[in-house]
Amino acid sequence: MNGPEIHVEFAPELRLFLPNGRRAGAGAVTTDGVSTLGHVVESLGVPLTEVGTLVVDGREVPVSHIPTAGESVTVRPVQHPQRVPGAPLRFLLDVHLGTLARRLRLLGVDTAYESTDIGDPALAALSAAERRVMLSRDRGLLRRRELWAGAYVYSTRPEDQLRDVLDRFRPELRPWTRCTACNGLLKEATKEEVAEQLEGGTQRSYDVFAQCGECGRAYWKGAHHEQLVAIVEGAVAFRSAVDG
Repeated sequence: MNGPEIHVEFAPELRLFLPNGRRAGAGAVTTDGVSTLGHVVESLGVPLTEVGTLVVDGREVPVSHIPTAGESVTVRPVQHPQRVPGAPLRFLLDVHLGTLARRLRLLGVDTAYESTDIGDPALAALSAAERRVMLSRDRGLLRRRELWAGAYVYSTRPEDQLRDVLDRFRPELRPWTRCTACNGLLKEATKEEVAEQLEGGTQRSYDVFAQCGECGRAYWKGAHHEQLVAIVEGAVAFRSAVDG
């Protein structure tokens, strides 16, 4: 770029996206005189999914604003909770977020997940077609214009990832209502209905079952149930705390 120079300051939450030379968060940026402010921000490494408002010389402007020489820009982060208008709150996760997908489904949150890498264009198209919020650590994917909505997953730890999603979007929680394997809705089932999936010990020891209405998978309070209860109770308590 070789045009008007502007001064840009990024909120601390956004500085991790900046190249090392700009991690201080503020500095001069030379633009080309025709690109939008949104393009300038993304060219510096910050996905627009993470930008809340753009303030130029004290006034909010849209991402389509064309910067002019001498302007002072403040880039603010997305506010929590973030509202996604126009559709029920649903998510789409890429291949790298399988554990987070299963935990969201455990909490009853509508969560689509691709267990194979179908590519960024296909993921973005699916987000748009089904109006799902794309969750990913892939900054390139989050820059795709066809996304319905998106959010960067900041942590690599599933526990922190889950808290981040719950804090940012505040989805309605309905634990134990979705299949963790396929996202289908669960229904009560008799032992006879799921007998083919049960080993002898399970068949003798358990009497309460649920079954996925989509893939048919059976569920019961097995050996790992206490671990799952701890995840659910922790998430519900965290959600209550952030709601105040």
